Amino acid sequence: MVDFKTYFELLSLYSDYAMVCDSTEWEKWPDFFVDAGTYRLQPRENFEQGLPLCLLALESKAMIQDRVYGVKETLYHDPYYQRHIVGTPRIVSTDDKEERIVSEANYAVIRTKYDGDSTILSAGYYHDVVVRTPHGLKFQSRLCVYDSEMIANSIIYPI
Repeated sequence: MVDFKTYFELLSLYSDYAMVCDSTEWEKWPDFFVDAGTYRLQPRENFEQGLPLCLLALESKAMIQDRVYGVKETLYHDPYYQRHIVGTPRIVSTDDKEERIVSEANYAVIRTKYDGDSTILSAGYYHDVVVRTPHGLKFQSRLCVYDSEMIANSIIYPI
């Protein structure tokens, strides 16, 4: 079990992550990860069967930064707003000194096209490994396990 201060830091990490993604401050997104941090989007069916196939697998902070460059500079897409609704994180496990936390939280991401309706882009849960650094809590890994095999033909922004 973690103390209140650590749990509040974890809540802030989840909240700040969602706000950065929703406010399109993409250049801040990599700062949520350690240098060797990973970010993956994986369908629930594959996750539950232990199959490794992911829709998106970024294996380092450098790859995450490259994705930001792609989103801002090279990808052509129909722009949209997104809004994260993230449940309260549940702590699965910690080490003795609370330096490494495994946590999970449900999420839903709503997509709103500039000239259209709001629809659910993705729903599922985060399975995270969070580590303490000199700069606060950071993701060592963020696995977004999405529920539906039927997803938008392109995921541009971070989930």
